[in-house]
Amino acid sequence: MSSVAVLTPESFAEHRSGLKDQEITGCVPEDEAYIPTYLEAFPPLPEKGAPGEKSGEPASAWGSKIRPIKASVITQVFHVPLEERRYKDNSQFGEGEEAKVCLDIMHRTGAHIELSLAKDQGLSIMVTGKLDSVMKARKEIVARLQTQASATVAIPKEHHRFVIGKNGEKLQELELKTATKIAIPRPDDPSANIRITGTKEGIEKARHEILLISAEQDKRAVERLSLEKAFHPFIAGVHNRLVQELSQETGARISIPPPSLPKDEIVITGEKEAVALAVNRIRAIYEDKKRKTTTISVEVKKSQHRYIIGPKGNTLQEILEATGVSVEMPPLDSASETIILRGEPDKLGPALTQVYAKVRSSEENKE
Repeated sequence: MSSVAVLTPESFAEHRSGLKDQEITGCVPEDEAYIPTYLEAFPPLPEKGAPGEKSGEPASAWGSKIRPIKASVITQVFHVPLEERRYKDNSQFGEGEEAKVCLDIMHRTGAHIELSLAKDQGLSIMVTGKLDSVMKARKEIVARLQTQASATVAIPKEHHRFVIGKNGEKLQELELKTATKIAIPRPDDPSANIRITGTKEGIEKARHEILLISAEQDKRAVERLSLEKAFHPFIAGVHNRLVQELSQETGARISIPPPSLPKDEIVITGEKEAVALAVNRIRAIYEDKKRKTTTISVEVKKSQHRYIIGPKGNTLQEILEATGVSVEMPPLDSASETIILRGEPDKLGPALTQVYAKVRSSEENKE
């Protein structure tokens, strides 16, 4: 009988780091599973008695230099924050609704799922299997175990077909990649709004990808700026207000990758003059912050990180608004407890005070 493996945080970390190459040689991140070329998989046979060859030595790729074919099995680990868990009763963890849902998803997709209760009471989920099975399982897990939200993104109506792709393949790929549901208006519907349903993180990723697809089809100017991600919060501003103002003032559309997406590239599209103006303004902010800011690092227990982040990242935004300091948190599925504060030297002290105040508040609430 199938069962969902439930791990402790310690055994989860040990198991994750202990995936040996000989057990799962394809344990690579999403979209990076190695696919051999035809010649690598089927190298030509050695020619019998080829001139100049010494007997007993390999004459071609069939010898000792064959590149091993990696397995198609991959493993993905992701995190569901406590505030986004659909089922929060930990008294029957591993036997309640979460386990039942995972069992059903395992049967439906063929992927193997392992659950762990993280220190912050969120869920750490490890999914193993073939790429297609893992992507489908992850999408179902997000839809059934995580609370859902929705948002809209507007792009020119004539760009909708590029989001859909041939036979809907691009849309399906985008939904799997971001674990969201994307609703595109029918051709006879005058609305240009595309509705995205999913988790906050998934919605941000899908919105960004849709804007990039639209930017590629835009006949106007397109500029791509690779700027260190650590400085993106200063360009975006509190709750993205600064980048929205920049967009309104210049007339250019500015797309900044969401915090959960590890990309440095900011894409600006619009009329040539508007794009040039936006690029100059963004570069000025970036150079100014790079010149004036410095960093300090502090260690905070992983279980308390969620109090510093706040619901939907609101506490981080409050600190940025009050002090002008950006607080960089390690990924939730990382074991790191190091938090980095980036800002002007005289502002770092007040920002650190706010961080510790959130930690103390969380400890008092437990008591």
